Amino acid sequence: MKRVTTRLVVAAALMLAFAHAARAQTVDEVLEKSVNALGGRAALMKLKSRHTTGKISLATPAGPVEGTIDVTNAAPNKTRTVIKADLSALGAGPMTVDQRFDGTNGYVLDNLQGNRDITGNQLDNLRNGAFPHPFLTYKAQGTAAKLAGKEKVGDRDAFLVVFEPTSGSVIRQYIDAVTYLPMRTMVKAFVPQLGQDLEQTSDASDFRDVDGVKIPFVIQISSSVQSYTVTVHKVEHNIAVDATMFVKP
Repeated sequence: MKRVTTRLVVAAALMLAFAHAARAQTVDEVLEKSVNALGGRAALMKLKSRHTTGKISLATPAGPVEGTIDVTNAAPNKTRTVIKADLSALGAGPMTVDQRFDGTNGYVLDNLQGNRDITGNQLDNLRNGAFPHPFLTYKAQGTAAKLAGKEKVGDRDAFLVVFEPTSGSVIRQYIDAVTYLPMRTMVKAFVPQLGQDLEQTSDASDFRDVDGVKIPFVIQISSSVQSYTVTVHKVEHNIAVDATMFVKP
């Protein structure tokens, strides 16, 4: 009887230990592990600017169209993205899209669809961003975050974190349950040119170490109207940046 009792006590202890180890993580714990996987707060906070160059491949009915992409970021939340591609195969000719955001206001220079201010939902979403990473600042911006369990992204388990800002779109962020690297972002935004909401999915992969932080070198973006892949060639940090490059010309 004593031996049976001992076994029951041991079994109960093991069950309690397993339950403790397998307890659900909080959203703060998941996001902090993700920040650490990206290089840690100290390394990220050293970054004041970033210049990224690479290739963009647009999926079109006429086949892939190759172009270039040039992105400049500056803390705390300035960004400029310039995309160039030749759409002659589609009968449109050369395309240049220059999107600027100075932390408050946004503007697009677009030689095909016309220049325009960024307004409404799209502007709110830009204002909810942050450099070097929104995981560091979302609380200060008043954004709520909740852990919505685990889901499969391809063949991998991922934590789903739902970010709910005070204005702008809800963001569904998937974080790899093993590496804790951000792997998928889903956001629905109103697109004035289409006159409707459009959900966009961004999948990040091929993370590489640059100056002590992990950067995805391949980003695949897809929606119901357009799919494209960005392949990063070069990343530079803490370069000198002229603040006027982000403002409306």
